[in-house]
Amino acid sequence: MKVTFLGTGTSQGIPIIGSTHPVCLSKNPKDKRLRVSVLLEWDNYKVVIDCGPDFRQQMLANEVDRLDGILFTHEHNDHIIGLDDVRPFYFRQGDISIYAHPRVIKALKKRFDYVFEIENKYPGAPNLSVNEISDEPFYLHGKTVTPINVMHNALQVFGFRIDNFAYITDAKTVPAEEVEKLKGVQTLVVNALRIKPHHSHFNLEEALEFIEKIKPKKAYLTHISHLLGFHDEVEEQLPENVHLAYDNLKLNL
Repeated sequence: MKVTFLGTGTSQGIPIIGSTHPVCLSKNPKDKRLRVSVLLEWDNYKVVIDCGPDFRQQMLANEVDRLDGILFTHEHNDHIIGLDDVRPFYFRQGDISIYAHPRVIKALKKRFDYVFEIENKYPGAPNLSVNEISDEPFYLHGKTVTPINVMHNALQVFGFRIDNFAYITDAKTVPAEEVEKLKGVQTLVVNALRIKPHHSHFNLEEALEFIEKIKPKKAYLTHISHLLGFHDEVEEQLPENVHLAYDNLKLNL
């Protein structure tokens, strides 16, 4: 499986509009972060986890010419608002499959009512094949996807495990029974917002403690704000098996 980090930034991205923070002014491409998302590819099958406001730009930057599905972690704007930009894929391929918690599907139908309209649907709107998912594993093009329940403050969010790869974002706490689902994961992606504690996200210390609990061979930090610091400086301080992800980083698993 190939993993491409389409975006590794927090909800405002880096740089933040109008900010004079040193990280926002950095010339290092690794300090410029679009909103968080990954592309997973196997057997000529392509699926993204989340499609935020930078989705179009991310598809163009990585020359993605096909999209078979979208897995949604939760309904916050920086994870869903690019949904309308699946239209070029729909016009070429037909219906696009989406997979999400019923609560998230409800939010998508409210936000994108014209997409889900049945009667008198606008001709330019894409068609979506809706798949409600729960705690139970489900099959996706020959692979088993295991949803991982994490808490984003008081909001339930899905992480996903596929084979020995797991992707978790917007986590603040992870119940013990969900940690069990991550046993044997070799490559773990997890959020690390900043140095100081945050009410709904892992900070760096919490992310590293979580990684130590799971004990993957390699871990990558994502959903990063400018307050975590400069990419190169943070990378130097991390444990040997932990890396700071950056936009367009590619992994072959």
